Order: sequence, then C-alpha cells, then structure tokens
Amino acid sequence: MYKEKLPHSQSALVLGISSIITACCCWGVIGVILGAIGIYESNKAIAIYNEHPNDFDGINNAQTGRTTSIIGIIIGVISMLWMIYMFSTGDYEMIFEQYQQLLDENA
Repeated sequence: MYKEKLPHSQSALVLGISSIITACCCWGVIGVILGAIGIYESNKAIAIYNEHPNDFDGINNAQTGRTTSIIGIIIGVISMLWMIYMFSTGDYEMIFEQYQQLLDENA
C-alpha cells in the first residue's frame, strides 16, 4: 500500500534549518520566530502521524524539523542576549569604531 507524505513534515524541516541559519545572521530574532513556527508545524505533523501511523510516511522529517527548530531557538536566544549585552555595555560602539578604522586603512 502506498503511504502518503506526512503533511507539515517538510515545512517543519525547512523552517528548522532556516531558523538555524537566520539565528546566526539576523541577530537571532528571525531565527526564534522561524524556530517557533517550525516547532508548531512539527507538532502538528507528529500529531497527525500518531493518529494514523500506517497511512503516512515521513515522520523523520517532522522529528528532525523539531530538533533543528529547537537548536535554532537556542542559538537565536543566545544571539539576542549577546546583542543586548553589547548594546547595553557600549561594546558595540567600540567594535564598530574598530571596524571603521580597518575599513579606512584598507581603502
């Protein structure tokens, strides 16, 4: 018997991977948002699979999506806390000035 693809499992995986990438690149905010949506999607997929386990294929994508979403949220929160720390202590301005000096020297 042919098994259908599990709904929401691929979107959970894509959102989880995207959350890791954007958590590193976008100060963590977008990564946390995508990670939360990825967890929501993976939970929906796992709930559908648990109701009818013989009808669907692709539970591994949903489980991997949940794992990558959790990792993306953790990295995003750490990144956001680091940026808050940098802005509140004034270290960001010092780093930005050093960056500007390097650009001026190389120009």
